[in-house]
Amino acid sequence: MPRKIVVAITGASGAIYAKVLLDKLSALGSQLEAVGVVMSDNAKDVWRFELGNDDYAKYPFTCYEKNDFYAPFASGSAKFDTMIVCPCSMGTLARIANGTSSDLTTRAADVIIKERRKLIVVPRETPLSLIHIRNMLAVTEAGGIICPASPSFYSLPANFEEIAATVVDRVLGLAGLEVSGYEWGTDDKISK
Repeated sequence: MPRKIVVAITGASGAIYAKVLLDKLSALGSQLEAVGVVMSDNAKDVWRFELGNDDYAKYPFTCYEKNDFYAPFASGSAKFDTMIVCPCSMGTLARIANGTSSDLTTRAADVIIKERRKLIVVPRETPLSLIHIRNMLAVTEAGGIICPASPSFYSLPANFEEIAATVVDRVLGLAGLEVSGYEWGTDDKISK
């Protein structure tokens, strides 16, 4: 069945992860019924700074303002089945972990958790404080998945987008989507 996915992009560094995620979702047409995107103001600033453009506005998805509580995924009745927060700032993580629905991102995460649907959080921070770790624990105990933006290198990525794809492909796999990416043991690059 086609999936209904919410993508939230926060102001954490790592706009390349959001870009690669949106690129890959754009290519998964038949697997998706709907994709709703919400970006914080800081996320837009970070995207422009790190990627040098405002291409986030050019994707074929419905974009919602950060305070639009009329967005369909602000309610469980819209039946969005998965939410991906990528990259996730520590402030957003803290608000999700503590059930503080102060904007559309945190409201949508609250809905996904209460409806027992799939929440995937991609934190991009280092080092981690005990507060960060406890917030990750709280989200995990509530049923969320913490998938840190920690790229792998055994696929021998050739550029930043391929590096980011090592994380994004994992995220999409966790979301139950079929993606064509590197799989361990399927390439002889490792044996060289």
